[in-house]
Amino acid sequence: MPENLNLLRAFGGFFFIFWTAFNTALVDVVGSEQQIPLSVVKLWASAFGGEIKSIAAKYSGSQLLQKKYKEYEKDVAIEEIDGLQLVKKLAKNMEEMFHKKSEAVRRLVEAAEDAYLKHEFDADLQYEYFNAVLINERDEEGNYLELGKEFILVPNDHFNNLPVNISLSDVQVPTNMYNKDPAIVNGVYWSESLNKVFVDNFDRDPSLIWQYFGSAKGFFRQYPGIKWEPDENGVIAFDCRNRKWYIQAATSPKDVVILVDVSGSMKGLRLTIAKQTVSSILDTLGDDDFFNIIAYNEELHYVEPCLNGTLVQADRANKEHFREHLDKLFAKGIGMLDIALNEAFNMLNEFNHTGQGSICSQAIMLITDGAVDTYDTIFAKYNWPDRKVRIFTYLIGREAAFADNLKWMACANKGFFTQISTLADVQENVMEYLHVLSRPKVIDQEHDVVWTEAYIDSTLADDQGLVLMTTVAMPVFSKQNETRSKGILLGVVGTDVPVKELLKTIPKYKLGIHGYAFAITNNGYILTHPELRPLYEEGKKRRKPNYSSVDLSEVEWEDRDDVLRNAMVNRKTGKFSMEVKKTVDKGKRVLVMTNDYYYTDIKGTPFSLGVALSRGHGKYFFRGNVTVEEGLHDLEHPDVSLADEWSYCNTDLHPEHRQMTQLEAIKRYLTGKEPLLQCKYLVKHGCDKELIQEVLFDAVVSAPIEAYWTSLALNKSENSDKGVEVAFLGTRTGLSRINLFVGPEQLTNQDFLTAEDKENIFNADHFPLWYRRAAEQIPGSFVYSIPFSTETANKSNVVTASTAIQLLDDRKSPVVAAVGIQMKLEFFQRKFWTASRQCASLDGRCAISCDDETINCYLIDNNGFILVSEDYQQTGYFFGEVEGAVMNKLLTMGSFKRITLYDYQAMCRTNKESSDSAHSLLDPYNAFFAAVKWIMTEVVLFLVEFNLCSWWHSDLTARAQRLKQTLEPCDTEYPAFVSERTIKETTGNIACDDCFKSFVIQQIPSSNLFMVVVDNECFCDSVPPITMAPIEIRTSLLNCLVHNESLKCERLKSQKIRRRPESCHGFHPEENARECGGVSGLSAKPALVLLPLLFTIFSR
Repeated sequence: MPENLNLLRAFGGFFFIFWTAFNTALVDVVGSEQQIPLSVVKLWASAFGGEIKSIAAKYSGSQLLQKKYKEYEKDVAIEEIDGLQLVKKLAKNMEEMFHKKSEAVRRLVEAAEDAYLKHEFDADLQYEYFNAVLINERDEEGNYLELGKEFILVPNDHFNNLPVNISLSDVQVPTNMYNKDPAIVNGVYWSESLNKVFVDNFDRDPSLIWQYFGSAKGFFRQYPGIKWEPDENGVIAFDCRNRKWYIQAATSPKDVVILVDVSGSMKGLRLTIAKQTVSSILDTLGDDDFFNIIAYNEELHYVEPCLNGTLVQADRANKEHFREHLDKLFAKGIGMLDIALNEAFNMLNEFNHTGQGSICSQAIMLITDGAVDTYDTIFAKYNWPDRKVRIFTYLIGREAAFADNLKWMACANKGFFTQISTLADVQENVMEYLHVLSRPKVIDQEHDVVWTEAYIDSTLADDQGLVLMTTVAMPVFSKQNETRSKGILLGVVGTDVPVKELLKTIPKYKLGIHGYAFAITNNGYILTHPELRPLYEEGKKRRKPNYSSVDLSEVEWEDRDDVLRNAMVNRKTGKFSMEVKKTVDKGKRVLVMTNDYYYTDIKGTPFSLGVALSRGHGKYFFRGNVTVEEGLHDLEHPDVSLADEWSYCNTDLHPEHRQMTQLEAIKRYLTGKEPLLQCKYLVKHGCDKELIQEVLFDAVVSAPIEAYWTSLALNKSENSDKGVEVAFLGTRTGLSRINLFVGPEQLTNQDFLTAEDKENIFNADHFPLWYRRAAEQIPGSFVYSIPFSTETANKSNVVTASTAIQLLDDRKSPVVAAVGIQMKLEFFQRKFWTASRQCASLDGRCAISCDDETINCYLIDNNGFILVSEDYQQTGYFFGEVEGAVMNKLLTMGSFKRITLYDYQAMCRTNKESSDSAHSLLDPYNAFFAAVKWIMTEVVLFLVEFNLCSWWHSDLTARAQRLKQTLEPCDTEYPAFVSERTIKETTGNIACDDCFKSFVIQQIPSSNLFMVVVDNECFCDSVPPITMAPIEIRTSLLNCLVHNESLKCERLKSQKIRRRPESCHGFHPEENARECGGVSGLSAKPALVLLPLLFTIFSR
């Protein structure tokens, strides 16, 4: 019992000490809580809101404009847009435009085939043609070089201001080919007749740009003529036969298995040539082709083990993936070709039965330094008598001992044999297989029209401008009866169609503020979409590696089941709806809305067209009506401008019109001063009468605002401190008015509303940012923002405010215009600090003040970005980076919500190994001993093969690997934040380590802004800041390597729904397969063999 009593006493003493300590701590914590009176913050917010709205409304003229549109409300007709009818009409317009381009190409085909039919080959033909590299070049004595005569070039804005000759074409010949080779000279001679067709096509359709003929012999005739300049290495690597438009037009889709010999005899230079041959074959494969690569010795080695027994689509990402694996190949052992051939035939047969491949041509590419047998039993088992799988054999090296067996294999299986002795031989010899695959198409005389995916014009550097285009191309055949069974392809003709030409057929004014049109290919890749971002910046603008194969699902990623994508790929017509999260303002802000998508196919092309209309105001269009005289009068005002990239009148239809602005064209059209815009043919293709009528209406209704702004500017008592600098308005028809309250040289933001500020002007695929954001605000309220700079050091010194003008008709409320102002940030912040010094007490003593060191005051917008802070450096920052604990609490309480976004076109920094050849120069001893070691062991092969390459790749260079940071395509996720509209005010307390942090957030009336007042005495360092930095989407760290490999494998195997090209010419019973190649390069001089190798080595 005494023991229990002592225990009880001890427990009681401990409890008393604990309770005392707890109460003391509690008092300390509670005592540190800063109480911020909500009523005072509400007063400040109300005062600032009233002041800033008064300024914005006054200087923008929003109430005047709303009143003017209200006056016309009874005279306008509001229509709901029929999305399905709209998309069908747009598809029809595009179909007509595409047909016009393909007809121009068809005329070139006919002219080329007729010219060749009349031509007789002359091996001694001497003909001076305009060589695109040599034109206007002179020797030291001032005489024109051979093939370099005077060629008049004049800059032409239709061709991006490049100097061109619109009367003549000129000819480019690849660097590795002889300019005066008889085959080249004869081809250039007979194709000269295309000049008059080029010119005639351009006269018929002045919107045409580059027209060309790519010859099977390698030369490239281009109109208009242009001078070609070598790259920084003095080389022009362009070979037309390696371009997608050429390959697509010349051949049919194909399934290809590449077999690479990696037996011991292939080591050194031979393996290097073999790898380059594989890489060149990959270059010739396109998105409609499928392939796999197997390396063989006594065993089979799939270059990508994950793809054992199947084929994969030849898109860019997959081809690059295989190229990386090629570097891991090394030679050893004995080559067992029979095992490899059996595997290849089985794989092609099984893959064909899955229905996933091309279901057209099939081929096996064999790359080896010899074959000891013809393996006729294997071919008899799998391929005879139909010979549906073609065999192409590439003999690597200068030895011809095994040439007969390899040639027999090719000839017996409708293929082709070539010998590749040097690296310089690779590309020319690889190209041969394309002309063999073209034979069935030539014999059928099927001039299939092909269209490529979107790509960037190679005539312009990336920093010169972005010209996305598609190419329409058709093959050119020999029509000579005596050679019909040989299926001789003469080449391919084509013309480029800029994507901006497609956009001109789309009436942006009918798509609404957030609406847009987009088009995809049969593979689901984007042809045009406002979210396609083909360039990235690293010092200068560069092309993203996979810009031409961005899938629709990567930009419309909310459609997780690919319902929209698959319906469009399958050329369906229909409608689909979903909630979307569209980013604006350099991806930092998000607009959540519901889109209705309407889609159909574009006949005569592999493309499908879609239109997205946002629900609500985006579904309505209204028609106003004024007289032409009224409208013309108000279009004369100097402050009026129209969207440069919208097509009010098609000024491309005549060369004289190209210099006109859209506003000039409209005026001349309406006054009848331009007969060409009035003629019968151009009623459909010239000016958009419906759009022009609405432009006139908007000009009349908005005209009074010019006088209003002028009176404000002339009143010296107004805006005395020049805080408001610009007032502006834009209407649904792309009409803009601008008024400066300060001199142009005094503008704080010189780029605002200029072509340099793409986000804030009307362009081909979107309305200005200030217009789009205003449309999503509550009617009558203003949206305020500061522009984000791409450079963190370059702080913005302006605030933009804008509001939408709506017509109200029951539930229909189309946004007809938006108006706004831009003011100095310092002026805006001064108004805020003035309002925050007010208080309700009669004695003028405020309970708290933003001047107090115990609190921090912020002004943030509805996306959480800081517009005002006591620390000016925080302006433009995300609030969560500065006050992480408070932002976290706001998210928990529901005042703000986090929205996860995805970017499937991102570029991430990664470390890659790169070779540093300087190491060999810095360590001559290593170089010497490595060379001696190599000479002793490889002297025989050196004498036979000039095998410098294996020396270069010795252990010496293996140690020269170093990590190099590069940008590579990746997928990222990142957050955006949006305030909850229903929550006007919130108070909160945050339990930190040893204190409570209190805060108040109060909405600023009639705006998208919030005042946030935070206790500055309690530091919550344990709560990390919340950032908006993107995070690369990776797998779990658990079993990281296994996980990553498994994920990569699944991605490689997965194949989205695609539609095969409608045309297939894989086989023809009348094909003459006797021309199946021969031994080339056996008599090449040692110097010629060595030169390309040395070039490769020393250019590394």
